[in-house]
Amino acid sequence: MSVVNKNNNDDTPPIPKGIWAIGLAVFFTNLSSVMVRSISAIYMKTILGAGSGMIGTIEGIVEMLSFLMKMMSGVYSDYLRRRKFIIILGYFFMFLSRPLIAAFGNLQAVVSARFLDRLGNGIQASPRDALVGDLAPKSIRGACYGLRISLGTAGSFAGAVVALGLMFWHGENYQMVFWLASIPALLSVIILATQVDEPKPIEEPVATTTDEKKGRHPMHLSDIPRLGKPFWMLMIVVGIFMIAQLGEPILVLHAHESFQLSGRYIPLILIVYNSTYSSVSYPAGKMSDRIGRINMLIVGFLCLLIGDTLLSAAQDLWMVFIGIAMCGAQMAITQSIFMSLIADSVPKDLRGTGFGVFYLICAISVFISNAGSGFIAETMGERYAFIASLAIGSVALVALLMFAKKISPKEKLPISA
Repeated sequence: MSVVNKNNNDDTPPIPKGIWAIGLAVFFTNLSSVMVRSISAIYMKTILGAGSGMIGTIEGIVEMLSFLMKMMSGVYSDYLRRRKFIIILGYFFMFLSRPLIAAFGNLQAVVSARFLDRLGNGIQASPRDALVGDLAPKSIRGACYGLRISLGTAGSFAGAVVALGLMFWHGENYQMVFWLASIPALLSVIILATQVDEPKPIEEPVATTTDEKKGRHPMHLSDIPRLGKPFWMLMIVVGIFMIAQLGEPILVLHAHESFQLSGRYIPLILIVYNSTYSSVSYPAGKMSDRIGRINMLIVGFLCLLIGDTLLSAAQDLWMVFIGIAMCGAQMAITQSIFMSLIADSVPKDLRGTGFGVFYLICAISVFISNAGSGFIAETMGERYAFIASLAIGSVALVALLMFAKKISPKEKLPISA
């Protein structure tokens, strides 16, 4: 199964079957995850009595755990020179978290399930994204990452729709939604195990050692500088930008607390968010193959600033939904471009490590973002969390413009950096 990119170049290669299979697996696991995540914040607050500050802190901790595991699994996949087994293991842990949250109706079970879910997510993410880079032809790498993200967020959109329907027609039966979320999670494990063929072990450019003959890539601190200056300049920008990212719980709580959106309609938030995320990812990645990664990244940063402005100034729900749509668009653009830039810049034998470092930096930034925005929302109101995001996002845009030529020195940029 393949799709040919038609960009006035008859020699453009098709998107490999393995990338389609990875995207389909991500579709099902995201469908499952969003079925749970779209209602878990309201479930913790209205049913289990957790406060906004506690919810934000919990989300910050579990997301930090996820990102830390992404660092470790990326490095380990380079060491093993194998990625598929690690990806399947992570997806299996994510599957196990669904029955746990469904079987026990208390805060401890919900938190434990969130930890298990994000642990599994962390284990699989870096090897998965590195495997996409291994399989993707360089000339359409942006399109391949865009497709993977697009299919994943289409699953998130579908999960929000399913959760909305189940909550609406079954009297806000949270436990039933949690149980049914186990089915697509199991499907994702089956697809990965049966439909993805891992390429031959990554070829190592340096002299062969005994470990390498056994199929291992020795882990050395000396590999860190080999990631390259463009990579580290990009990581500075990523670190600032990800602090400006506000988690989905803040979007949900803003609509619920400030505009009294009923719990049964809360999945609409993620429907809007993920519909734009899904629809924009592939076109943005494909466009970056044509006009350059940095140019598209600037557009993504501007979408964040517009979204924050709308959310902080909203007087009606329709403004909130437009702001959420802009947040989905900026994530679609920035995440596919960040991944493409990493795959472009780091050596192939360190690709898993590069993605691991990327996720580690995201871990620190996301923890600051979730904990900080939860505290701001509880003490000052959700609007002020968006104002803070706007300020930090502006700093990230300035940093991107300053480092643009260093991040991607071969690109023609519309700026004089």
